[in-house]
Amino acid sequence: MAQAQGAQAAAPPLLQARQIGKIFGQHHALDGVDFEARAGEVHALLGENGAGKSTLIKILTGALQPDAGEVLVEGQPVHLRDPQQAQGLGIGTVYQEVNLLTNRSVAENLFLGRQPTRFGLVRKGVIERQARQILAAYGLEIDVRAELGSYSVAIQQIVAIARAVELSGKVLVLDEPTASLDRVEVDKLFDVVRALKARGLAIVFITHFLDQVFALADRVTVLRNGRLVGTKTLAGLSQTEVVRMMLGKDLSFAHAIGGGPDAETGPAVVTFDGIGRAGKVHPFTLTLHEGEVVGVAGLLGSGRTEMARLMFGVDLADSGMVRMGGRVFALRSPAQAVAAGFGFCPEDRKLDGIFADLSVRENIIIALQARLGWFRMLTTEEQVDIAGRFADALDIRAAHHDMAVKLLSGGNQQKVILARWLATDPRVLILDEPTRGIDVGAHAEIVRTINRLREDGLALLVISSELDEVVAYSNRIVVMRERQMVAELRGEQIDPATIVQAIAGQAAPDQTPEETP
Repeated sequence: MAQAQGAQAAAPPLLQARQIGKIFGQHHALDGVDFEARAGEVHALLGENGAGKSTLIKILTGALQPDAGEVLVEGQPVHLRDPQQAQGLGIGTVYQEVNLLTNRSVAENLFLGRQPTRFGLVRKGVIERQARQILAAYGLEIDVRAELGSYSVAIQQIVAIARAVELSGKVLVLDEPTASLDRVEVDKLFDVVRALKARGLAIVFITHFLDQVFALADRVTVLRNGRLVGTKTLAGLSQTEVVRMMLGKDLSFAHAIGGGPDAETGPAVVTFDGIGRAGKVHPFTLTLHEGEVVGVAGLLGSGRTEMARLMFGVDLADSGMVRMGGRVFALRSPAQAVAAGFGFCPEDRKLDGIFADLSVRENIIIALQARLGWFRMLTTEEQVDIAGRFADALDIRAAHHDMAVKLLSGGNQQKVILARWLATDPRVLILDEPTRGIDVGAHAEIVRTINRLREDGLALLVISSELDEVVAYSNRIVVMRERQMVAELRGEQIDPATIVQAIAGQAAPDQTPEETP
């Protein structure tokens, strides 16, 4: 046994990346990244949005070609032209969204593209018999003649894994495989992965759930901003250390002058009382006050964005209520939220924020126009005046306000979205990652705007992965973990080290979410 382990350790990695670089335009998606997957191990690949995980995986599976560096399979350099070639070399991938044909049978999915035939006819009986044998090795005894879509997502994932192993059989990349599974289904999937590990496969495991990393993985590699932070063995490593690697903070930030926990706040504006949605975010209670910034911290996938979407009525809560101005109601739509005085700047400004082909002026006035109703149309002069005032206030740099907003820089697009909601004179403003992916100047302007809006009496909820930011301008900070609010920090508790501990599940007992008022 010891000799076998020594031989395995001496053998070259099944899959290896050396000094991988990838550039998209002016953006370095990857810069000198190393990675390896060894036989008989689960290697977790972690990082926040924009860290470079997806780009690295696409290069390792042939979907993209690197601009620098090399990929090696069993110690030999290879040029992966496409995923089919990667499969032929033993590299298979299973994604969060099962990439199979749910309207075809389980057996047909397992043998899709490689059906055994005789005299030009598919041997259906052979496929079904072999499918049952294959799945029995994964602990599945199901009707392989039934449509794949008739089974749970967990079973579909296992079928996808079985297909990938049959096609490839050396390296298995699991990209967010547990995102839609409950705890029992996750345990079943992990049993399958452990069995494959015992068979000598190299497993690359991508997830946002740290508990799952520590339950399953042998090693972890962390990427940040396209660079390698480090690769470490999980034995003896704490979740707090992993969080620090992911966030990249030196834990020495201070509150900005005029901001932070000591700034005075006014009366309550709105209380989200026990609202939640099954499978998305556990019920939580949170009150926002005039002149207050409530920061939201947590890793990607912790439930931060899901919280914001519930608050704005994008997703419907299946529990709880909203209390505002003496009224109790359930938010049923974004239109209702806007009518109640809410504004929302989403995380993905290109997909959910800007109307790319509309002008800067039209993007700024569109929420106000929707609030006024189409029977009270803003005149062109009113639109020009409103767009001009908010463009000046936020320093939106555009050649003119009738140019398409898609032609602006990311930072200026973000300011346009912020201007859109400020034009509605909101009482509550929800900002999801407002400074992500913008230049330093625009970044500083957004932070100054947040502080100014707080001073003007607005109630703000700001989601941010930047600990220095969230510490600097927040009166309170709530921490999300595993899709639930696990801590609410006030006063001296608003400290990066305390936030990191809460994210890692090591918050002090008194750092608890607020009680229902």
